[in-house]
Amino acid sequence: MDRLVNTVRPYAWGSTTAIPELLGTPPTGEPQAEMWMGAHPGAPSRTERGPLNEVIDADPVRELGAPAVEKFGPRLPFLLKLLAAGAPLSLQVHPDLAQAKAGFAAEEAAGVPIDAPHRNYKDANHKPELVCALTPFNGLCGFRDPIEAADALSALGVDSLKPYVDLLHAHPEEAALREVLTALLSADPAEMAHTVTEAAAAAERLGGAHAPYAALAHHYPSDPGVIAAMLLNFVQLQPGEALYLGAGVPHAYLDGLGVEIMANSDNVLRCGLTPKHVDVPELLKIVRFEPTDPGVLRPEASPSGEEVYDTPIDEFRLSRLVRAEGAAPTDVTAPTPQILLAVAGRPKAGEVTLAPGESVFVPAGESTELSGTGTVFRATVVA
Repeated sequence: MDRLVNTVRPYAWGSTTAIPELLGTPPTGEPQAEMWMGAHPGAPSRTERGPLNEVIDADPVRELGAPAVEKFGPRLPFLLKLLAAGAPLSLQVHPDLAQAKAGFAAEEAAGVPIDAPHRNYKDANHKPELVCALTPFNGLCGFRDPIEAADALSALGVDSLKPYVDLLHAHPEEAALREVLTALLSADPAEMAHTVTEAAAAAERLGGAHAPYAALAHHYPSDPGVIAAMLLNFVQLQPGEALYLGAGVPHAYLDGLGVEIMANSDNVLRCGLTPKHVDVPELLKIVRFEPTDPGVLRPEASPSGEEVYDTPIDEFRLSRLVRAEGAAPTDVTAPTPQILLAVAGRPKAGEVTLAPGESVFVPAGESTELSGTGTVFRATVVA
């Protein structure tokens, strides 16, 4: 197996303290948003054999196993991260696989540079993702019932929001949500800025269930995404709980530290809470306008004690092993590639001791046992 040296990304929304506290290192004062573990070419993990993407490229079948290569191609299908949100991320959605392939092909044919700020599709893959809380973790996930959203907007007492309230009472629900989001993102920016200011002041006065949206306005004071966020479910995860984000589901992480795993893609279409490009027509093709329960996931224990987070896709499988003192070693040998990430204690993967935040890549089929005390997240694929 390969001990991984991983890159921390300094995105502006990152916490300055959460990842350093987990790693036991002093904070630098700069945001540390994400630590990437995997073979993504943007920041591949490093090993004694070289960057992990180059190690895999040199012999995909040996590293990934024939079943994974046959199903997903000669690359690691997932990216594992530590994610530390100190401020809200952008409100966003991800395309499904067919939409990603079509969108990527269209932008390639149109000659849109891959690094252009208005480019929507950086690759031809979808980006389902799962985030598991390590600390209390707040987010927005999926549309709530339009009547609930209408009541929340109405309670603010802002005259310019009344047309949106009326639209949310219309039927069918999907059409109502579509019309409101379209209207919010297409409104005159100056008028919307005034509406957001009034709404934020009212939300701050009301507090309670409105408090998260008032907090958003402190970060994005004139952004229509503040109002759009009120259409969504507010979710609070406790450590060990998780959210699965499928295609077309609008979401945003607000604050907290978690383990995130996703299909290996950069495809993001933004709905607000961002200074970046928002392509409204393309966004409206991708968003699934249906009220949903956010579906908080809790792990299901297997006979071996491994706790699995069940998701409907095969590019990744995330599980957790909480090892008590004196527990017998756990065999985690698999015919697929794995990344093992410690988040507590000092467990051992084979002969490699892992401190919190340290990880190893285990090639397909390599005999591996977990021993010692601590908590390990195990990322692999279903092939």
